[in-house]
Amino acid sequence: MKVEALDKFWTDKSRYDIAEKRFYEGPQKIDGVTLDSNSPLASRLSQIEGENKELKSEVATLNKLFNALLKRVETLEGQLKLTNGEAKKSEAPTNSQKEQKEDDDDVDLFGSDSEEEGEEAARIREERLAAYAAKKSKKAVIIAKSNIILDVKPWDDETDLKVMETEIRKITLDGLLWGASKFVPVAFGIQKLSISCVVEDDKVSIDWLTEEIEKLEDFVQSVDIAAFNKI
Repeated sequence: MKVEALDKFWTDKSRYDIAEKRFYEGPQKIDGVTLDSNSPLASRLSQIEGENKELKSEVATLNKLFNALLKRVETLEGQLKLTNGEAKKSEAPTNSQKEQKEDDDDVDLFGSDSEEEGEEAARIREERLAAYAAKKSKKAVIIAKSNIILDVKPWDDETDLKVMETEIRKITLDGLLWGASKFVPVAFGIQKLSISCVVEDDKVSIDWLTEEIEKLEDFVQSVDIAAFNKI
């Protein structure tokens, strides 16, 4: 029986060798989970490990770039003499610099050499002001004017319109200029006088002019403004 068992053991030795190899080279366990080399989880884990290595490499590169940039900023700050964004305080002036500054303060570069120069400057200023005032006063003043056409109606057809026109033109005033006129038929043989005039707005009032014409009661029944235009 012992011989037969021994023969049987060595007969199955290759099977045990394969079992031993599978034991050492077989699937691994992580947190109680068996990972086979051909399983999707093992492939994903291998991919993550590769990405992790790449990420570490990129982080190391960024750290190098950041350190280089930091050195560059420090160099620029040193060149611009900046500390925390503020200019470094300049060194205290030496005694020789103080003496030179005091000497410069004693020199009045803009002071007058004498009272005569001050009087001369005042005279020139007054002359220029007077010339400017004279030039300004010579500017043409714009005079506002109006062109008016008046319709003057007589009492009847027996009114002499020519005499009425003569009496109207006798109305004179500074800023009033009479213009052309004509007789316009109205009705039943009656005609009216249409007369134009130009007035300066600041000197002649339209109400005053119409009132003056209406005072000619022997000839004028009414006065109407047919046209009124600013010039």
